[in-house]
Amino acid sequence: MPPPQPQTVGELTGAVLSGAYGPDPEELAVTSAFWLYHTTRLAGGPATYHNHYLLLRVGRSFGACSFEAGELVPDICENASGHTLGTLLRHESAPVRVAALDAYLDHVRPHRDAPDAAPVTLPAGTPETRARARDAAIVDLLDIEPGAKVALVGVVNPLVAAVRERGGVCLPCDLNLRTTQWGEQITDDMTEVLKEADAVVATGMTLGNGTFDLILGHCRDQGVPLLVYAQTGSAVARTFLASGVTALNAEPFPFSQFSAEPTVLYQYRAEQGAA
Repeated sequence: MPPPQPQTVGELTGAVLSGAYGPDPEELAVTSAFWLYHTTRLAGGPATYHNHYLLLRVGRSFGACSFEAGELVPDICENASGHTLGTLLRHESAPVRVAALDAYLDHVRPHRDAPDAAPVTLPAGTPETRARARDAAIVDLLDIEPGAKVALVGVVNPLVAAVRERGGVCLPCDLNLRTTQWGEQITDDMTEVLKEADAVVATGMTLGNGTFDLILGHCRDQGVPLLVYAQTGSAVARTFLASGVTALNAEPFPFSQFSAEPTVLYQYRAEQGAA
């Protein structure tokens, strides 16, 4: 019998700790821990993206969570290797808990082995070429009518462009960026864009900053389609395909920006029964 469908990240964490999803997380040890700071400025764009990641490796899988600047320091890696996932699932820091949860869920069901995942290969090329291909693939999962208002929680300029190219009206929200590449204002008030949205596209970073549950609950209650594009927390987001997430673009580590070679992302739709 499958485990009960969680409604929040906290419920999912509790279920994993109880053994509802497979092996005891106390028996799975982290072999490697990474603290990464990465910046990107695409050609012709005014924005420099500042990205911070925590990655935890367990066997053949990597769990990841993005976080805000200063939230975690590199010293987190000093003692993480060798700890069990059970220990890290109880850590005081939400990004550590999410990275551990992501590692566990990808360990028990890797994206590469999931029969309901549709693999999409990004082409070799420049960061701009690969970002455009990635964001076009993400928006292909979003079935929208011309003029539909799409809340974009976590702004990436090529994704704004991809929404527009499909006839959508983008409602951008981000905690760090203030304007899009084209000068449009970006709000930092998520509730402002959610209440207007016909569909929502959210980044996996919402898992680490604690806003994912609010977005998930809103979309579930209002019947609004929710597409998650997740480099970090992708296996966590996948678990909610039966309880509010309607589509998922999962990009496990190593992320596309860390390579110029072809890499694979994995796409899911809720009707395929992933959980």
